[in-house]
Amino acid sequence: MRILTVGFSDEYAKRLYKELSEYFICIVDDAIDIYDATNFTDFRHYELVLIMDEGVNLSMSRYVNEVKKKKSDTKIIILTEDVKQQSYFYALGTDDVIYQHCEHPDLVAARVLANMRHLFGTHITFDKFMIDIANKQIIFGDDTIVIHGKTFDILAYLAVRKERVFSKDEIINALWPEPEYVSDNTVEVAINQIRKKLKSTLGFQVIHTVRRRGYKFAYEQ
Repeated sequence: MRILTVGFSDEYAKRLYKELSEYFICIVDDAIDIYDATNFTDFRHYELVLIMDEGVNLSMSRYVNEVKKKKSDTKIIILTEDVKQQSYFYALGTDDVIYQHCEHPDLVAARVLANMRHLFGTHITFDKFMIDIANKQIIFGDDTIVIHGKTFDILAYLAVRKERVFSKDEIINALWPEPEYVSDNTVEVAINQIRKKLKSTLGFQVIHTVRRRGYKFAYEQ
């Protein structure tokens, strides 16, 4: 999961990443303010944007609208110290507003988990097939399937979001720190490795190509 934090100190962002990485395979980008954030969201895809409130202004309203227009299922959570602003931020179309405990990354991470629970899973299980995200292991019955690095991350990313179709560009944006420097061929090679490894053990494919759209995970014997 790719996350954008806006307006957080470097120390806070690092602490938040440490908390979130216990639940998700995630990459966190840090923007200084709303204007800087626009540079990130113009070129990268995010599943979550966390914004530290800088006060009510037109740029916030415009930014939230632009993010939702580009990717409607992107979650936007705003942290604010002003309780009176909560209704305003909800009216903008944000998914959640955190008023208290903003200074505690562990509690903010818990709130993120509540919003992103559909993407959380340290263990993904289908019949005898199990992906252990925390320990980066793949097990089918009594067999252990060895897949490492970004290839494992791609499998886990698609499996958590089963049945959804993702383009190569979306996969790269989600899993590489500098997606601009990664080619589509990198994803193709990784997908082929996953298919080869899993089919030799399972006897069938779980990564399916959807013509002109991308790839999806479907456990179908």
